[in-house]
Amino acid sequence: MTQAMLLPVAALVAWTLVMAVWMLATRVPAMKAARIHPQKATHTNSEAMRTLPSDVRQVADNYNHLMEQPTIFYAVALAIAVSGEAAAVDVGLAWGYVALRIVHSIWQATRNVVMIRFYIFLAASALLFPLAGRALFLLAT
Repeated sequence: MTQAMLLPVAALVAWTLVMAVWMLATRVPAMKAARIHPQKATHTNSEAMRTLPSDVRQVADNYNHLMEQPTIFYAVALAIAVSGEAAAVDVGLAWGYVALRIVHSIWQATRNVVMIRFYIFLAASALLFPLAGRALFLLAT
């Protein structure tokens, strides 16, 4: 079951790389079209970057989001895997989290209705609580 617990971790890493490619594929042409030189855009919140079309910024924003909360998922999933006591419920919760993060990414990068995106985020976040509880239980016993 340890290997099964690691598969959703690898899947979310792979998805994050897909989003990185998507970000580059949209951002670089948009920056060229807007005549924004990369050396003059010192950070993603610069005035120059805010002039890019919203569909380009949405993809970049989602890539950044995949560097935030999923770090909790990675830590908890790896802790459960390292315990050697991963159960089917843990694997199911992990896959649920990954699926919701992928849905969140696609929604944010395409439609981006904020309230719907927020509900997707809340649903994914809710799965972290039982995963964290399981990690604590497995590592403490």
